Amino acid sequence: MAVLCRRNMAYLCLVLSFLLCSGFGFAELEKFEQSINGDGSLSFLVIGDWGRRGEFNQSEVAFQMGRIGEKLGINFVVSTGDNFYDDGLSGEDDPAFEESFSKIYTAQSLQKQWYSVLGNHDYRGDAEAQLSPILRKIDTRWLCLRSFIVNAELAEIFFIDTTPFVKMYFTNEEGHTYDWRGVKSRKPYTANLLKDLEVALRKSSAKWKIVIGHHAIRSIGHHGDTEELIKRVLPLLKTYNVDFYMNGHDHCLEHFSDKESPIQFLTSGAGSKAWRGDVKEKNRDGLQFFYDGQGFMSVELNRSEAKIVFYDVFGEVLHKWSTKKELHSSI
Repeated sequence: MAVLCRRNMAYLCLVLSFLLCSGFGFAELEKFEQSINGDGSLSFLVIGDWGRRGEFNQSEVAFQMGRIGEKLGINFVVSTGDNFYDDGLSGEDDPAFEESFSKIYTAQSLQKQWYSVLGNHDYRGDAEAQLSPILRKIDTRWLCLRSFIVNAELAEIFFIDTTPFVKMYFTNEEGHTYDWRGVKSRKPYTANLLKDLEVALRKSSAKWKIVIGHHAIRSIGHHGDTEELIKRVLPLLKTYNVDFYMNGHDHCLEHFSDKESPIQFLTSGAGSKAWRGDVKEKNRDGLQFFYDGQGFMSVELNRSEAKIVFYDVFGEVLHKWSTKKELHSSI
């Protein structure tokens, strides 16, 4: 009987292993712990679409990030993807990593952890290289994974890999090639990611829930709304009371409010090259702010209040927004 039970258990393990490898199962997203300030507050900067070896005002934006980062005493930096242009990195030894990252963001205040996701331009190169631990050895600030969670006590930040959701990248309509080695089959990959995200959001008891992706859910910039995310990701954000969805992709700064929920859509994709004048006139419902020049965003959180600020390439404040939550005392 004992031998039979062991055989059945071994068979069950093989079946589970097959299902996971075949894209039918899901696993919890990897979680990283992030310390906050002694007073229970947290602040960070958000930048996207930046890696151009300092050109297109990348260096100027980096300088102002350093200044604002010092003023706020930031805990970390978030990158919303398209980290290296035009075609990602060619490998782990690509000098573009240091020339576009390490040698640009040199301010003392920016020597904190950088949490990054991949953008569509990153997938055009060696996507696996950006995920490699070797880059973390070259510059210990760098942490880039496809999807993961940062637990910062009062806030949980859910980073998701949005590029595989977009069907256009798989049809080769643009004539570009993409590094799909870690994706293989689009439908199982995105389905499992949604399962992972739903489980993580359901378990979360954080005061603030933030989701980070490369592609916009709402935007009037060059690319506009991402229909695949509206259809498949947005319902989860609403169901589990996500406070903020932050993204890049469009080379601008934007703020949309949602009419059906408290969620705020925040685009920070203006880290270097901007597309001046490339604006869509339709679907402006909920638009609070739009700027099509270079800049970045700051986020300040405590248990009762969130404050969002957008800055231009000169470090001047373009737009402010804040919200408060009630404090519930425990019995």
